[in-house]
Amino acid sequence: MSDCLFCKIIDGDIPSAKIYEDEHVYAFMDIMPVSKGHALIIPKTHREFVYEMTEDEAAKLFAVVPKIANVLKEKFQPAGMNLLNNNGAKAGQSIGHFHLHFIPRYDETDGFQARWMTKEKHFTPERIAELAAEIHSELN
Repeated sequence: MSDCLFCKIIDGDIPSAKIYEDEHVYAFMDIMPVSKGHALIIPKTHREFVYEMTEDEAAKLFAVVPKIANVLKEKFQPAGMNLLNNNGAKAGQSIGHFHLHFIPRYDETDGFQARWMTKEKHFTPERIAELAAEIHSELN
């Protein structure tokens, strides 16, 4: 896709600080990092959302994820790491090409916050079981 920022990075039209590449995926440092070691991995085939990826494309991308995560852990020794993907504008996606963030975490002031606001009062165990049954029936 010619107007996609990440496709331009893959094609070499826009420079990046590449950390990994094979015939299926490309990984590079985020130019607006949240923390030291903040990196991205993307499929080389343009897919805007995870919903569009084939199982094979996802398998090839996620096969590399532990390799990158372990190198970031070894080299920078973070206290933890968030893996983050946003699908769609309402979820915070700002670039229309699937990407997974590796965000090494060092302390509470490192620039990233994940805040959970649970809704257990709205989702009873019975309702959760109903939702699970709906999903399960589609997956089997």
